[in-house]
Amino acid sequence: MQRLSVIGLMLCLAVSAFCLIYPIYVIRPFRHQGADELRVALAVLLARPVVMWVCAGLALLFAWWYWRSGAQRWRRIVAVLGALAVCGSVALARVNIYELMFHPAGRPAFAAAATAPLDADEMVITVQLDGDARAYPIRSMSYHHIVNDVVNGRPITATY
Repeated sequence: MQRLSVIGLMLCLAVSAFCLIYPIYVIRPFRHQGADELRVALAVLLARPVVMWVCAGLALLFAWWYWRSGAQRWRRIVAVLGALAVCGSVALARVNIYELMFHPAGRPAFAAAATAPLDADEMVITVQLDGDARAYPIRSMSYHHIVNDVVNGRPITATY
């Protein structure tokens, strides 16, 4: 029973780690994503909640079986820590890492075009509404991906 518990616990840990890490690896920004790997990553994201909860339940069950098997105390503690790692990966899977990385820019600050510290060849996104114009540098937008602003009294969202 000890051997089965260890194998089951390790399998749960491997599956939960894969479900947590693979989509982050594939869908990370500034990296080319192939169609097949993106399809797999999105399928993993879709199935991840159920798979992770099943892994967490099984890991707790395997750790309990191992604890009751009479193994050495330090080995039982390692089994419980493994089950807790699986449960921790369930909690981490609920965090949208991309929302942490790419949040809207704060209140944008503007300067006149003649005094703006831009390079001559720097690319910008421009918006013009009823004679009021804004330019958002791509260099800044590539990190935030979104700027909420008000142009000529109208709220807008510029995105890149």
